[in-house]
Amino acid sequence: MSWRTVVISKISKLDYQMGYLVVRGEAAKRIHINEISTLIVENPAVSMTGILLSELVKSKVKVIFCDEKRNPLSELLPYYGSHDTSLKVREQVKWDEIRKKEVWALIVKDKITKQAELLSNLGKSESEMLMSYVNQVEPGDSTNREGHAAKVYFNALFGMQFTRSEDCPTNAALNYGYSLLLSMFNREVALNGYITQIGLFHDNMFNQFNLGSDLMEPFRPLVDEIVYDMKPDYFEIDEKRNLLKLFEKSVKIAGREEILENAVKIYTRSVFDCMNCAEDAVIRFYEL
Repeated sequence: MSWRTVVISKISKLDYQMGYLVVRGEAAKRIHINEISTLIVENPAVSMTGILLSELVKSKVKVIFCDEKRNPLSELLPYYGSHDTSLKVREQVKWDEIRKKEVWALIVKDKITKQAELLSNLGKSESEMLMSYVNQVEPGDSTNREGHAAKVYFNALFGMQFTRSEDCPTNAALNYGYSLLLSMFNREVALNGYITQIGLFHDNMFNQFNLGSDLMEPFRPLVDEIVYDMKPDYFEIDEKRNLLKLFEKSVKIAGREEILENAVKIYTRSVFDCMNCAEDAVIRFYEL
């Protein structure tokens, strides 16, 4: 079972040899590919062989590439994650609009609930206001309860002067963590045979990850909690390493404790079951 998160931060050459990722830098290191869940290439000066990239895709390793500031920039996704990808894409294109609005409302309700639970755990009285929003969410969140909740939530976490548009270490940390989280969901979308561009609610022509952006919403508070505990005065390498704790988190889902990666798989597949109108399908949300 893959379980390791590998970060390549120094200039090196990565290649493939008999089932192993070989890191050639000051000294050569070998890691069996079957052990790797996520490979983060932080340094743009790292070079990788074509055969290694091919084997990483075959082994379903999530690969994240960073820019010159070591922020997530892109990821490696397979064209065909499932044997019936063509069927899945046809289903996705035909998803019922009413069904999409209903499922989106469930996702928004769970996101606001998770935000309220985090505030409650931190002793913030604003949690009660957020819980009052949950029952006000309508199909498609037509009254934008998500947006109203977000303003209250972030001000409670980071202060009344805080805004998500501000250029500050807190937002840099949040954006970095959300990028890592989004990559998890993009991977699951592809592995299940769907395409990331067509979402439930997000419909931005410039966003190639609309569906991943929809699915990840209830999981954002996991990043928020890490950033709240960090209280970063700056955002550099150590803070980025701290956010990699996201991959180590475990949550309760479907009646058992699972690492975050498995929880994402279970939840994502349950959303697809609901969208494809399985009669007994329910979305399996995680518990904090």
